[in-house]
Amino acid sequence: MLVTEKLAERGVELLRREFEVDVLLGLSPGELLERIGEYDGLIVRSATKVTAEVIEAAGRLKAIGRAGIGVDNIDIEAATKRGILVANAPESNTVAAAEHTLGLMLAVARRIPAADASLRRGEWNRAAFKGVEVAEKTLGLVGLGHVGSIVARGALGMGMRVLAYDPYVSEERMRSMNVERAGSLEEIFEEADFVSLHVPRTPQTTGMVGEEELARMKPTAYLINVARGGIVDETALYNALKQGEIAGAALDVFAEEPTTDSPLFALPNVVVTPHLGASTAEAQDRAGVTAAEQVAAALRGEVPIHAINAPVPAGEGAEFVSQFAGLCETLGRLLYQLTDRPGSRLKIEYRGEIGAYDTRLLDVSVQKGLLSRMVHEPLNYVNTPILAKERGLKVETSKTSESSDYTNLVVVRIESNGGESVVSGTLTGPRMQPRLVEALGYTLDIVPERHMLFIRNEDVPGMIGKVGTILGEHGINIGNMAVGRGEPGSRAAMAVTVDEPVPPEVVESLLNIPGFNDARAVTLY
Repeated sequence: MLVTEKLAERGVELLRREFEVDVLLGLSPGELLERIGEYDGLIVRSATKVTAEVIEAAGRLKAIGRAGIGVDNIDIEAATKRGILVANAPESNTVAAAEHTLGLMLAVARRIPAADASLRRGEWNRAAFKGVEVAEKTLGLVGLGHVGSIVARGALGMGMRVLAYDPYVSEERMRSMNVERAGSLEEIFEEADFVSLHVPRTPQTTGMVGEEELARMKPTAYLINVARGGIVDETALYNALKQGEIAGAALDVFAEEPTTDSPLFALPNVVVTPHLGASTAEAQDRAGVTAAEQVAAALRGEVPIHAINAPVPAGEGAEFVSQFAGLCETLGRLLYQLTDRPGSRLKIEYRGEIGAYDTRLLDVSVQKGLLSRMVHEPLNYVNTPILAKERGLKVETSKTSESSDYTNLVVVRIESNGGESVVSGTLTGPRMQPRLVEALGYTLDIVPERHMLFIRNEDVPGMIGKVGTILGEHGINIGNMAVGRGEPGSRAAMAVTVDEPVPPEVVESLLNIPGFNDARAVTLY
């Protein structure tokens, strides 16, 4: 076993009970390339770059452990192709992040940093730092995952009322936590005295707290963000704080990091820290021990609970089934992005030859795709079902050996406010290429690509040309297009692959043209 960065001594001791361990800190990239071929397991933090070149040179390597959450420094695709399992420590900092959230809430409420700085300047000015109590105030949580749940417990212990908005957490779970459910984001911003964000940064959540949301908040309310930078529009926040529209804010994360020059830093009603959510001795030690446990389990032939890449399924038809995992995850991602307010019942149908095999890996793949835009936690094939269950998602599967149009077909359905949304796909040809064959209620036939545009429109002449014109005017190149239609002259749908993301203003331009009823830009990976 090779450890290239400082690890908790408990983690090193754990490894030495079973393995020969070399702790070689500060290896250069060249030295890592030279030595990596000697080892079965590797544990890193964020400084060691485990590139495709390193993985290629690692002839014996079976598992890589990341002592922390992010795995940007590890080439996951290269590791997966080589059959090397990658695991991280996603829950190592949940307590630290939750405690930092509560600490910032108290700091901004009681103006602790400003009072500290004043006293250090030789001033004794008690009257200038009158704060507010948090007891009997309402804490509004946007997101009730692992960190949000710990924050809720702490707030309840301080006598606060906790109101949470998370459409993917069941009513029953919220009740068991003594947390009240908010019916909308608007309710959180309008009712809460303290608003705390606990969501991942995705295209949907980027800028989710902007001028409109801040205007809904009470002038006595405070905003707290220890989640991700970019969720809050920092310009809108600065203006709201400067104009007294809200009482204050506490921020640990920023749109651009590192940053030492923000207008927010000059405001007296703002508390800021340099992304310290995970920076505790316990969190760092916990990350090291967890990474050691994960790699040890992998080298024993077990499936680590925090595996990032899926183990190859075993049994009859395993190789055949595994080919559908990517398609199923794509269908889950697509279904979420095409559905307004998805409900809690997910139905997966397997038709044809695929229905004769164990498809549990594919069930999880669909859920993983669906949840990828919902949850803050890193998803893998072990924790996805747990997170889905926590959010009240009920999964139903059915299988049939019959498929009238395709040798194999995967159909995914979910309830939504507008009824039931359905997408389906298959694999075709000797290379088993994925194809999307149904979406928006129409039969289509197109290879899914990273960036796509889905449109509902009236079935009248010239609609395809108008789409091409709008995209062309904005410099967006079309890769492929598929059209589905009902009766001639009724309604139709288009699925368009493009070379880059379609900005909201382009979607808006389409919807301003008579005959276009709906348009959605989608990112599939």
